[in-house]
Parts: sequence; structure tokens; C-alpha cells
Amino acid sequence: MSKNLLDQLREMTIVVADTGDIQAIEKFKPRDATTNPSLITAAAQMPEYQEIVDETLLKAKKDSGSGATEAQIVSLAFDRLAVSFGKKILEIVPKRVSTEVDARLSYNTEATIAKGRYLISEYEKAGIHSDRVLIKIASTWEGIRAAEVLENEGIHCNLTLLFGLHQAIACAEAGITLISPFVGRILDWHKKDTGRDYSSFEDPGVLSVAQIYNYYKKFGYKTEVMGASFRNIGEITELAGCDLLTISPNLLTQLQETVEELPRKLDPAKAATMEIEKLSLDKATFDRMHANDRMASEKLNEGIKGFSKALEMLESFLASRLARLESGAKVGIAATKIFQSYDLDGDGFISREEWMGTDAVFDALDRDRDGKITPEEMESGLGAILQMADA
Repeated sequence: MSKNLLDQLREMTIVVADTGDIQAIEKFKPRDATTNPSLITAAAQMPEYQEIVDETLLKAKKDSGSGATEAQIVSLAFDRLAVSFGKKILEIVPKRVSTEVDARLSYNTEATIAKGRYLISEYEKAGIHSDRVLIKIASTWEGIRAAEVLENEGIHCNLTLLFGLHQAIACAEAGITLISPFVGRILDWHKKDTGRDYSSFEDPGVLSVAQIYNYYKKFGYKTEVMGASFRNIGEITELAGCDLLTISPNLLTQLQETVEELPRKLDPAKAATMEIEKLSLDKATFDRMHANDRMASEKLNEGIKGFSKALEMLESFLASRLARLESGAKVGIAATKIFQSYDLDGDGFISREEWMGTDAVFDALDRDRDGKITPEEMESGLGAILQMADA
């Protein structure tokens, strides 16, 4: 009897479960996971995590000293919370956790380097070896240069918000450990731009990841490619053989329940025989290619804006929580503010394009499966979500 698609996929690709559902984690055994502002926002108002959040806030205020501003206290608290939750995640997953650098530093190389070093030092103080941590940085030219410095110091990085070949080549030349291109978000952009549907084998997101994979293997780069953000299992099967794929529980289940042959689509041996032009990117070339790639430019800017807005919302929430803690008032979750931080166009709904968390969390909040999150769905569902895995 033939094997199911999931079992066959695991023979050629490392499968990472894109989920925050503990039962799903136990069932699908993800190798890697992530912590970010969305995780901390969700966890901050869950009873089992309130104590650690409150203690971290109060200790950050104490350690910051009497002259510290509210912004400095909250920033310190956020970094420490990210490490605390990262440590908790590493008690569940066997390999690595990614921890984000402040997206507002995406165009500041030196500040990104300093933040990456600080986060690793905090993990090491907590007894976590640096090999188990990936510092997650946006794939701007400045972010890639910062990651190159960190990699040379033995600090591994995960470059995110990657939508174009020029970003991928720059990452490979910088010796980055892992990149996570978004398949589904590239498809979303093209569908919106052209108004047409795409089959899996012509899916722009699939073609982008395949192009990056083949380029890396052709020229012997060691940077790992982890495809993320899938809309259907056809996109996944077209990328069978990719280094890693991070997949939501619902698509993992579909793969597990489908019994048919799964041919390998991406293969280092095949890539080695391909005629591919080798490019070398300086900043001027990178900037020119980025400006000419409207999709990559728009999605990178949108991603940085969304991540920054989510962090600002979280900082506001933590500041409000700290004030209430000091006054002895009961702390509650401001679901309306959280909703507004993601509703970028202010139309009263959060679309999948606006959502900056993982697709698995979006699916969990979208109770009626209409592709939009309403304020009511956010309010009722946010407290049940603990986001652990993002590409």
C-alpha cells in the first residue's frame, strides 16, 4: 500500500508544524518554532502566563533605575519576555527557536547587531546554547549586513520578509543560516494584482522558492531554504524536496489523509545541471533589483510596517499593564487596540494580507472561515491562541 503524502514528504524534507496548538505540536512534532510580539500579546492575558509577564514588567522597572523612561522599561521587559517564552518553547521543540529583532531597526545595521548580541546573551544567561536560537531579522540590505556580522560571531540568523531572488542571493553570500520565503503571501499579491487564479505548478510563490532553492544548490550555498505560508497542499507537493517546509495543522492533516505517489520536485542533483547565471550583489545592484521588483518592494515594506505596528501596540499594552500593576488595578486585554493594530486599511476586518502573524493563528481566529477576522472573532479567540511557530 502506498504511503500518505506526509510520510513521503518527510523522507525528503524537514517538516515543521506551523502552529501554537499544544496538541498539534505533540501530534506533528515540529522541529523549530518562534516567539514574537503576537505570541507575547496572546500569552500576556492567559492566566497561566500572567505571573511571568507581571514579574518581568516589575523587575524591568526596578533594573532600569529611577531615571528610566516608560519606553526604556517596556523595551527591556519585551526583550526579557521574548527570551522567557523562547526558553519555554525550547522545552517542547527539539531544535531551534527564532526570536525577532525589533522591526523598527530593519534599516539600522548597528542597532540590529547590538540587539542580536543582547538577545543571545540573555538566552545564554538562561542556560540556552546559542546553537538553539535563530535571530530573526527582516531581509533589508541593512538587515542582511547585520546578520552577516552576527553569523561571523557564531550567532545564527533567520532572515524573514523575503520575497525576491535578490534578497535570497544577498543572504546566501552573507552566510546566513536560514531564510523563510513566504509562498502564500507572494501568491496573494499576484492574485490581487492580476485578478487571476493560478494552478499549483504555475503558482508565483512556488516558482519563487524553487528558483531560490535551485540557485543555492547550483552554486553550493549552505543557507537553508524554509518555504512558509501555504494556501493548499498543491503548493506543498510542488516544493517536495525543499530543505524545510513549515505547514499548518490543517494542511498537515490533508497531507496525512491523502494516499498517492509524491515525486520529488526539488533536487540538488538536478539543480547542479541547470544553466543558471551567477550574480554578485553590491548595494547598488541590490537596490536596483529591489526597486524593479514591485511585489518584493511592496511586501517587504508592508511586512515591516505591520511588524512595527504590532510591536508598538504590544508596548502600549505592556505600559498600560505596568501602570495598572503599580496601582493594584485588575489587568485586562485590550482586544480593540489589538484589532486596530492589524486592520491596516481600517475597513473593520483583518484580511490575510494584513495579518502579520502565522497563517495557523489567522485560521484559528477566523472562526467562520470567510478569510477575514472580525472584532468579535478577535475578542473571543485571542485568549485561546498561543502562537509558537512563524516562518
